[in-house]
Amino acid sequence: MTPANPHVFDAGLEKFEVDVLLKSKEVPVLVDFWATWCGPCKTLGPVLEKLAAEFNGGFLLAKVDVDKEQQLAGYFQIKSVPTVMLVKDGQIVDGFPGALPEGQLRQFLAHHGVTAKPAEAPAEPEAAAPADPHEEVVRLRAAVLAEPDKDELKLDLSLALLRTGAVAEAEGLLDALPANLAQDDRALRGRARLAFLALLRDAPPAEVLRQALAADPADLRARHLLGAADIVAGRWQDGLEQFLEMLRRDRTYADGLPRKALIDAFRVVEDEDLVGTYRRKMASLLF
Repeated sequence: MTPANPHVFDAGLEKFEVDVLLKSKEVPVLVDFWATWCGPCKTLGPVLEKLAAEFNGGFLLAKVDVDKEQQLAGYFQIKSVPTVMLVKDGQIVDGFPGALPEGQLRQFLAHHGVTAKPAEAPAEPEAAAPADPHEEVVRLRAAVLAEPDKDELKLDLSLALLRTGAVAEAEGLLDALPANLAQDDRALRGRARLAFLALLRDAPPAEVLRQALAADPADLRARHLLGAADIVAGRWQDGLEQFLEMLRRDRTYADGLPRKALIDAFRVVEDEDLVGTYRRKMASLLF
């Protein structure tokens, strides 16, 4: 494993659910079961790490040392090393034993729709947006007029519009994005925020929802709406706590809505430490 490669990490039983299964709902995870004494592992490992770096977050590479993680290897019934498994949306979708050559590895990834992510431009981080979202909309409208073929600007404009409540226009811009940008983390964040805004379209005011919960803490519909209102308003911890409480009370409510609400909220919340804390809390309840 190369410390300089942020897309490669050691996986173990203790955090496997969070680091691999839950993370695979956001990005495919390739799990490499290997051992220090294994000759083919020494051939395959560096190639997988090279591809992980080249794909720039298009997939993550989780390395499992079967000697150190015998219980985890037993859980997946690993009979030989190297063995590689692809995890997407929390499920193992494919895998193979042995050391494939680089060309076949690329074909394997392409077959499952795993593509490289373009390098992100370091300029203009979203956190540097003006305090007034309406000013940001004005600025981005002018930028889009000046460069109408630059789809990244349209994505930025859609996110700014969402902050001002211009849901219909923002949704139209998101729908028109090309495929490569439609799966961008910012686009997924916009979609999740859009879903929360749509949910609140005919919802009672937050204060009414709080009163409903005070009268009946088991009212999960009111709790869901209040959590969405908190997330949209930037009260991220309050919103995450509402969704987590739904999970505590009834994880099966509305076909697994508490878990889905948390995952959508993780896309919207921009505080990575807060997201990490609540991912762990969610995992402790689910597993």
